[in-house]
Formats: sequence, C-alpha cells, structure tokens
Amino acid sequence: MASKGIKVLKFGGTSMGSADSMRKVVAIVRSASIASKKEPRAAAVVVSAMSGVTDQLIMVAKYAAKKNDSYEKVIAKIEARHLQTIQSLVGAENQQAARADITRMTRHLTGAAKGVLLVGSLSPQALDYIVSYGERLSARMLVHILNDKDVACEYLNARRIITTDDSFGKAEVDFSISNKTIRAYFKKHTKLQIVTGFIGATRTKKTTTLGRGGSDYSAAILGAALRARVIEIWTDVSGVYTADPRLERSARVVPELTFEEAGELAYFGAKVLHPKTILPAMRERIPVRVLNTFKPSERGTTIVADEGERKGKSRTVDALTFKRPVIVIHVHSPEFFDANGLMASIFNIFQTYRTSIDVIATSVAGISLTIDDDTHLREITKALKKFGSVRVERHKAILCAVGGKVDAAGVAGRMFTVLGKHNVAVEMISQASGGVSITFVVDEDDAKKALKILHKEYIRGRV
Repeated sequence: MASKGIKVLKFGGTSMGSADSMRKVVAIVRSASIASKKEPRAAAVVVSAMSGVTDQLIMVAKYAAKKNDSYEKVIAKIEARHLQTIQSLVGAENQQAARADITRMTRHLTGAAKGVLLVGSLSPQALDYIVSYGERLSARMLVHILNDKDVACEYLNARRIITTDDSFGKAEVDFSISNKTIRAYFKKHTKLQIVTGFIGATRTKKTTTLGRGGSDYSAAILGAALRARVIEIWTDVSGVYTADPRLERSARVVPELTFEEAGELAYFGAKVLHPKTILPAMRERIPVRVLNTFKPSERGTTIVADEGERKGKSRTVDALTFKRPVIVIHVHSPEFFDANGLMASIFNIFQTYRTSIDVIATSVAGISLTIDDDTHLREITKALKKFGSVRVERHKAILCAVGGKVDAAGVAGRMFTVLGKHNVAVEMISQASGGVSITFVVDEDDAKKALKILHKEYIRGRV
C-alpha cells in the first residue's frame, strides 16, 4: 500500500535551467513541503542538471581526453551560470556560502578533468564521474536557494542511497540494497531532501549514471522504496500528449493513462518520460503525475497502475508516437521449420552484444527483428549468418498506437485501411499482450505522415 503521507517530486533540466524557471520550482516546492488534506507532503525533490549542462560536461571530458585545454573554458561557463543563478535568487547574507560551495565543486570538477588529461584517455568510469557534476551542482544550488527562502531542506547525493552494478553509462540498480538504504536514510533524515537525479554508485563507491533521462528513474526508485502516495514529474509540457505537438498541432493532453500505455509510448518515442520511470512505480502501484512547471495549475497526465484504476475508460486509440531511425534485420532459413532452440540462440546473440530488440515478427521460414542501436550490427549480422541468409534494412520507423482497447473489433482494420488509402506501406504488425497497443513498421519518411493520418482518424474530432 502507498503511504498516505509523502510524495516525491522531480524537476527536469528546463525547470532547473534559469533563475526565472527556478523561481517557479521554489514556489512549487514550498507548497509541496507542507502537507494538506488533499496533498501529501514532499519528502524528496529529485533534480536534473541545468539544461545543456550534461552535454557541456561530456564536452569537458572529451576535450580533456584529447589534451585540449578548452575544457577549462567550458567549466568556467558552467560555474558562471550557476553563480549567476545564485546571485539572482539567494539573499546577500547567504551569498558567500552558496558561491563558495559552487566554486568548491567546480574546482573538484577541474581536478577530475585534469586527471583525464594526464592519462590521455576517457574511460566510461571517468566519464560518469565528470558527468555526475551536473546534478550535484544543480542540487547544491537548489538547497541554497530554498534554505534562503526559509524552506528547510538538505542536500542528498544519490550515490549514498542508490547502489548499482559497474555498467558505467547505463548502470543497473541493485534494488535489494538500494531500497533498504533509502528507507533507513529517510527514517533518520526527516527534512525535505534535495536529491541528485541520474546518478548512483557501485558497492565500492565508484560513481555511475543511470543513462540519459535517468533522473525520472531516480524519482521512481525513491518513490517506490518509500512507498509514496504519488510521484510528480515536473517538466516543460503539460502532460503526455496524444501526439508530439511539434508534429501535430491538434495534439492535446491525455488526462489519464495506464502504466502499460505510458510505457509503450515512452519506449517508442514519447519524450516526456524516461521508459524506466514507470517500472518501480508500477511494482508498488504508485501513480505518476506529469505536470508543467511553467503552468502548475494545469491538470497534467496521471499514470495509474492498470485499467481498473483508470477513471475514464478507453475503447480506442488515445495517443500515438513513433521511434526512428530503426533497423530491420531479416533472417531466413529452412531450418526454422524444425529447429528446437533456434529462437533462443538468435536472442542470445543480441544479449551477448547488449542490443535490445523492439519488435519481432516470425514465420515458418524466418524471423524479422528491429533494433535502434547499430553499434554491434556488423558482429550481430555475422553471427546470424550461421542460421541462414540475413538482410538488413535501414531508414525505418516504428509507429505505436495506444489505448485501453485497441484490440477491440474494427480498430486495427480501420487503422490499416486508412493508411493503405494514403499509400503508407505497413509491415511487422504487433499487438501488446494486454491489448493496449499496436505497433508496426513503416519507412522512416512515412512516419510523420502516418502519425498525422491516424491522429486525424481517431483523435482530432473526439470530444
């Protein structure tokens, strides 16, 4: 059961990106830090780096590895941006301590970059350590700003509470250790905690990152461990849209989705949520709200555990997205007619090269799969050729349509009929086992066209 008393908030890079946006963050956190009859109090606020800083830190690391002292100028820009924000938002009596804290951290960052320069190479471990400074700086900065505004809070480096393996750049969380550590820490520290998103540490205290967008995941990890009543993801859009509003002007916010629907949208291209965000929350049946920092009064989107908890039932397509570019790999062999274990052997190849498969279609004489990472494509295709002929197609896209009952009679027929009328070729049609999504592959050049056609067909005219 979720706790009645607490919630976890997360603010993304745009929300943390300037003094003006952080004023809005302060107002939201101030309100959330006090429990009310309708809302639980915030126990933790997870933050991303200021927008653009992660990319700058990657640049710092790469410059240093090439023995290019331009990294010093980039660090100076990062420091200046944080100091300027502090100057705008922290009162005169607290300025010195806040500025000294930021300067101390950027000095340590410079030391780490010099270490990479001396070695002349950049290991994944060193990159994770340097990149971690984005969230560490933004969290420190927010603590100083909030305390200056009489919102009592403490800084919490997530390396103290989230334990991972040593897969630097995309570390896997050890939940058996992390959950216990998180609960023990929050039991002892009752003040509002400002937590660094995106990062963790191995058992031997080496800094790791959870992958780009991992601050959402950090919030979900904390919320699930603390059995929060709700997790709030504060971003620069008003929720999950029926389609990307940059592509479809008539797109509107979906008020409610299930975890499975949101997961499908996130995995296949929707940018609001990190795909892993929903997993820890789903296990504990904790709802996730997606809200707009810049329009906090708007309702946003609430993501619930399953269709049974959804207030508004759905019987058709509610949202659309696509993922591109993807690569389709076709494997054809007569051995598929009678080959026990052949499928497992094929999947093991992708597992060996840590390459995820998105969509699968099978026939009696072959299998087709899609991937979005071509890092090990040469090795994978070479290994697959021992099973039969292999054909690779690039410049493809996966379109995903989600809704409560997209498996209802007539939904799919209507979908592919209208696409056919507009000369959009479709292949590798797949339906989620729960009936909440249909995915299919189209040419990359047709992806936008297909999305617009289906949005008009299913959503635009709906009241």
